[in-house]
Amino acid sequence: PKMMENEVFLSFTFYSTILILKMYVVAIITGQVRLRKKAFANLEDALRNGGLQFCRQDPDVERCRRAHRNDMENIFPFLFLGAIYSLLDPSPTVARIHFLIFCVGRIIHTIAYLLQLRAPTRSVAYSVAQLPCFSMALQILLATTPYW
Repeated sequence: PKMMENEVFLSFTFYSTILILKMYVVAIITGQVRLRKKAFANLEDALRNGGLQFCRQDPDVERCRRAHRNDMENIFPFLFLGAIYSLLDPSPTVARIHFLIFCVGRIIHTIAYLLQLRAPTRSVAYSVAQLPCFSMALQILLATTPYW
């Protein structure tokens, strides 16, 4: 298939898959923290695990949920930008650097979030990961401006 000949797209696919797996790990961690803290979002889960009083919020569960939500707010746009950017025939090395920086930034962001690392670790990781996204977005806009 043509897609498998596109080195940039294959690199994008690799890093995207790593990030999606990371999101699954955060979801699993969230579930484990819910069980450990007995803090369930749904009545049926609370009743199954000890009673109505366990249908409640917990700060540690909420931290996991915020980390997951932040992933969705940032990784989903990356998936769009990276896929379109891959079609622009960028330098494979430059593209790989974009994808790597985003991926590492998001992994550090998650670690900092879940382990409550000292500020500004999380916000620096967030900001660094945004740079390749802005770069890809700008390149997409420059390439498509003649067609608006």
